[in-house]
This record gives sequence, C-alpha cells and structure tokens, in this order.
Amino acid sequence: MTGATRNRLRPEARALPAAAAHVDAVLARLDARLDWLVALSPLDGDAVWRAFDAGGRRHEPPLRYMDLDDDLGAIRAELAALPVEQIDTPALRSLLSEKQHELERMIDLVEQRDQPTFVDASVALFGAVEPELLALAERILDRVPTGEPVVADAGIDEMRSAVDAEIDWYRAQAPDFHIDVVVDTDMNSMLMVSHGTFYIDGNIRLPRARIDPLIQHEIGTHVVTRHNGRRQALRQLEVGLAQYDPMQEGLGVLSEFLAGYLPGERLRVLAARVVAASMAASGESLPAIFACLHEGHGLPTDDAFDVAVRARRGGGLTKDAVYLRGVRDLLAYLEAGGEFDALFLGKFALPHLEQLDTLLDEGWIVPPDLLPRYAAAEDFDARLEVCRRTPVDRLFQTHRPTEQTA
Repeated sequence: MTGATRNRLRPEARALPAAAAHVDAVLARLDARLDWLVALSPLDGDAVWRAFDAGGRRHEPPLRYMDLDDDLGAIRAELAALPVEQIDTPALRSLLSEKQHELERMIDLVEQRDQPTFVDASVALFGAVEPELLALAERILDRVPTGEPVVADAGIDEMRSAVDAEIDWYRAQAPDFHIDVVVDTDMNSMLMVSHGTFYIDGNIRLPRARIDPLIQHEIGTHVVTRHNGRRQALRQLEVGLAQYDPMQEGLGVLSEFLAGYLPGERLRVLAARVVAASMAASGESLPAIFACLHEGHGLPTDDAFDVAVRARRGGGLTKDAVYLRGVRDLLAYLEAGGEFDALFLGKFALPHLEQLDTLLDEGWIVPPDLLPRYAAAEDFDARLEVCRRTPVDRLFQTHRPTEQTA
C-alpha cells in the first residue's frame, strides 16, 4: 500500500481516564478561544507598506490588529482551576500540565501586545534566538545562492482550484477529512492555517511552481496532522501539544523540499526570519531590520519588508525563529534514522516522541490515519533518503519540477 493510505483499517484509540478526558477537553476548548496568531496578524499590509515607503523607509509604520474580544482573565482562572494533579497516568499528566502552562503564556502574549513586556512574553512562549541558530541563519544568508528567476504567474483562481483538488484527494482517502477555506483580501500572509481554517490571501500572486509545495506545507502538514490528531483520544494532538510549533513548521518546510521545489530564496527567507527575530527581540526598529535584510543581505524589497513586519508584530515576536530551528532539528532526527510516519501522529514537539511511544503502546493513541499526498509518490523513499543525508544549509533545489509530484 502507498504511504498515504496504509492505515485504512482505522484502529480506535482507548478512551482517556475521566480526569484526563476532562482536562483535555477544557484545554482544547480554551485553545480554540486563544487565537494568538490572528490577534497578532497586522491588518492591511499594503497600507503599511505604502506608509513605510512614503516615509523614505526610515520610520516605523503603525501596525493595526483585530480587537481583542475574549475575557482573558476568565480564561486564565479556568486554566488555573483545572485538576491536572488528579490524572493518574504520568505521561498524560505531564503532557496536559505542559499545555496548561503554555496557554497561560499565550494569554500573557496577547495581553501584552504592544507593551514593553511583550518581548519577554514572546521569549517565554517561543524561546529566544540561540547563538547557534543565529550563526546558522547568517551562514545560509552568506552562502545559499538565489535560484533561477521565477515569475509570479499564478493568482487566486489557480491557487483556489489547486487547494480544492487537494482537499478532494484527501477526502477520497478519508471521507471525514475536513478543512474550512477562507479567501481574505485583508491578510499579511499569503497562506495560513489557524484553528482548522485555511486562509488564502485574495490578492495572492506567486510562481506556479510554488503552488504545490506550499499546499503540501499548509494542507499536507498542518491539516493532515490536525486530521490525525482528531482521531486520537488525546485532543491535544489535534490542537497541538505544548511547544509544537518548531516541529510543525519545520515539517512544513521539509514537505516543500519533499514535494519537489524548495528554492534557495525560501531557505534564505527562513534564515532572514531568525535574524529579524533576534533583532526585534533586541529592540531594533522595523526600518533597521528592513535595511539589514534588504541592503545587507540582498533580500528583495517585498521579502525584506514582510519578514521585518512579522518580526515586529506585537512589539517584537520571536516565533519566526521556529521555522529554521524546526528544520534543523528534524533533519538531525531523520539523519539518526528517525521514523517519518511517526511525525504525523498529530501536533506535538519532537521531544514528545518518547512519551507518545509509551501512549501508543498502551493504546491511548493510534498510528496516523493519513500521510501527506507527496508520500504517495513512487520515488518518495528516495526523496526521503536524500533528506536524511542533507545538511540544513543545503536543503534547497535550484530547478523547478517539470511535473506534479503525486
């Protein structure tokens, strides 16, 4: 059987003990209310650019966000009241306790948007940019070349058609596969999956060769792992265990390579995000970050500005360092012989694998129901073997694929 359909028998996970099930359900509900990504996504990126450009690219443009509706204090109180200590199974108690504390840090992050303490809240949630990661990012920016010129020859109609076809393919494998798709012209990102919804910028323009790799990143990683997590008794594998971002985003980037086209420019952007996050955490302004990336490292104007805005969200967000960190850690895992399928059990952090193996053996969780579409390609095993032997600063492709990967 192919990689994408090897689990059609669909074993059922063992039900959680009552105390764990209660805590798990409450955490999942509160996680859905705490959409920090939307709360920190600037509105009207075109207007922000116009203001920045009109000021000679020397002044910090104001960033506008959606209003905050939730009673964050009530959510914090509900989190604190959870009876986590009553969970008897050590692995379940540990995982759920970690998530409880992470949601508390998410509240801190949202509450402190545009406040002097925001950077500290970001570091508490996503970590600081470690010196080794910054050195790797700078090495990539110094050594990785730009690839062949590509034209942004595709727009929203072609992207939406490809997304619909991808969803249809997964539904043919698993009829309960589901994702809501929203086209929004007021976005600061081309594509984004948040809490089970796939957002597409209605003004999107991109090279046609990048459509499938980006779909594999968004749907083949974020949506597929959410689908697999939905089948687990532990709902946190659907919404995301604590610190799951580096693995999710790293796996998303890896999927672009496995799908056939991760250009050097993309790897350079991920490295630029690390540099920008480090600068923003140190208090550098958007104009300084933009100048460093555009004039110092040669990023195109639009990429340099996008990366700088992302880093300055909320007052200095370190989240964007997780992409390169996640790729680095995943490649080390694969080089050591790590199992690919296990990465799709749901949304979790790489260090959780040992605990998840224990829960798998005890029947609390089950193997992944779906694998990404590119895993069904005839040459997938050969592609994966290449990944196991490729260092981070060589994880890119210089030529566009001539045909679809699967």
